[in-house]
Amino acid sequence: MKIVDAKVIVTCPGRNYVTLKITTEDGLTGVGDATLNGRELAVASYLSEHVCPLLIGRDAHRIEDTWHYLYKGAYWRRGPVTMTAIAAVDIALWDIKGKVAGLPVYQLLGGAARAGVTVYGHASGGDVPEALDDVARFLDAGYRAVRVQAAVPGLDKTYGIRSGSSLTYEPAAGVRPAEDVWDTGAYLDFVPTVMGAVRDRYGFGFQLLHDVHHRLTPIEAGRLGRSLEPYRVFWIEDPTPAEDQAAFRLIRQHTTTPIAVGEVFNSIWDCQQLITERLIDYIRTSVSHTGGITHLRRVFGLAELYGVRTGSHGATDLSPVCLAAALHVDMAVPNFGIQEYMSHLDPAGDVFPHHYSFSDGLMHPGDVPGLGVDIDEDQAAKYPYDPKYLPVNRLRDGTMYDW
Repeated sequence: MKIVDAKVIVTCPGRNYVTLKITTEDGLTGVGDATLNGRELAVASYLSEHVCPLLIGRDAHRIEDTWHYLYKGAYWRRGPVTMTAIAAVDIALWDIKGKVAGLPVYQLLGGAARAGVTVYGHASGGDVPEALDDVARFLDAGYRAVRVQAAVPGLDKTYGIRSGSSLTYEPAAGVRPAEDVWDTGAYLDFVPTVMGAVRDRYGFGFQLLHDVHHRLTPIEAGRLGRSLEPYRVFWIEDPTPAEDQAAFRLIRQHTTTPIAVGEVFNSIWDCQQLITERLIDYIRTSVSHTGGITHLRRVFGLAELYGVRTGSHGATDLSPVCLAAALHVDMAVPNFGIQEYMSHLDPAGDVFPHHYSFSDGLMHPGDVPGLGVDIDEDQAAKYPYDPKYLPVNRLRDGTMYDW
């Protein structure tokens, strides 16, 4: 079954998304997410100019061979642009494979290992009372796990705080990223207050999560983790930049609060030490940034051997195509932990019709053949690319700081 066409579609239905659509000689199509937040056009160009021409004439059934052809066949390996492009191809081929078999992708991965995928929502507020009220909104909607962020007093802006009643937050549009001011001391003093207030009001009957956004040194992360131990936090996410995997040993020495990391990782090599030395509890690599379903399964397989569970990134900087693919993997892997979930902004649902669903804190990818998600090209054409950037951070003295 030869590939006869591979098309890159860039659209912005509230957020920029890059989608690869592969067509076979039999007229079957498959879609893959190629979105890399803030660097979307780099991946689109990589696909259009370098990858798509190589796909024409290849057998769509040979997923494993195609993965290695694109990875081992390139002198310049790894990196976010390359691995996101490979992921898009891989996801689209799994979509086609499911359609040929007449089965949802999770059945091809071994079948359902659970009834549904536990997801967590994002509660936030401009202060503690607002954050507490927002937690109630998610608990009332049936969520069994909630991530909680609140604006740090004394800072003009705190990333991760939604505006109004939206279920998501967006990067600012413009030709340059915004520059925010960061104060670690203020943050470390404030977070235990927020987590304590949540437990005081709502108790311990649900999972409570928090995202650090790579802002701490290892010893600062150890201090934060210890201060949060009384509140039985499900995890602290991305406590410190993870380029130095050995740095997580220091965090482990100072706290028993579980650690999650990996949404910026691109391959199994980025987390090999973290997993094999049990320096983390949850690996957050995403299907779109880690080489697709084929490579993500290898990461999760390694994690299973060392008691590390999954917790894939799933914010709205990834399209509904990625969410669908993630849910299929989540349904099948034995060491599933939890899945991040943020509702996509309208009109993303018009551009990406899908079959996944949410009920009582669980999501299910649906049972239609393939991924159960598609792209409406006519709708996509209505929403052209719009430059958007995540903010950068500086300390109060103007020093550039970790994102």
